[in-house]
Amino acid sequence: MIPHSRKKRIADGFLSAFAMLVLWQAVVSIWQMPRFILPGPLDVVQSLITNAQLIADNAVVTFGEVLGGLFLGSAIGVLTAICLMMSPLAQRLVMPVMVFSQAIPIFALAPILTLWLGYGPTSKIAVTILMIFFPVVSTFLDGMQRTDQTLINAAENLGAKRMQILFRIRIPAAFPSLASGLSLAAVYAPIGAVVGEWVGASKGLGYLMLLANGRAKVDLMFASLFVLAAFTMLLHATISHFARKLAAWPRKL
Repeated sequence: MIPHSRKKRIADGFLSAFAMLVLWQAVVSIWQMPRFILPGPLDVVQSLITNAQLIADNAVVTFGEVLGGLFLGSAIGVLTAICLMMSPLAQRLVMPVMVFSQAIPIFALAPILTLWLGYGPTSKIAVTILMIFFPVVSTFLDGMQRTDQTLINAAENLGAKRMQILFRIRIPAAFPSLASGLSLAAVYAPIGAVVGEWVGASKGLGYLMLLANGRAKVDLMFASLFVLAAFTMLLHATISHFARKLAAWPRKL
């Protein structure tokens, strides 16, 4: 059964979305905006229905890239954070490089990855991994470093070894932080996939947006964008649901 507070949040969300659509349609109607500049919501819905198969075919490609990049990026990020926690020297050497890498725009790296890995899904998955890698590593590592020192001291007094403390205390205690990182990753992952498709692709929602833009089919652009946004919201809601369970795990131990 859905809690009342959650029902209220869902209702408020739908109400806000409906209000935005009404305002959007009002702007288009009052100012008589040309369809090739700003189509109305009804035009976008019509385009979504008319081009349903085309959008679906390209959406499947993008969704696969997003899910692949999200899974691999999260797994690599978790393993990297654990390795850095195990080795203070590696942490001192690697973290500055990782922080510096965040100053490099993903648009600058995407063409290089496309050149190295080709125009297929591999390069898009690689871009997605780069987008989510740092948030997962930094949040999980920070959570392990902030473990309650009282628990660590108690474990040491009982004779626990360093690795036992890491896997039985630090990692479970960092699950709430990891949950936050995964929630962020769910939002960033679609951005990485689309950026990769903008740089070079023959399929995907990003490619379809560029194709529609070149043909002045702005309604198709908006339709593709809405499908991507809906998928991102669904992905974020799903990841957040499991992340909340993960965050609650330490309290159940």
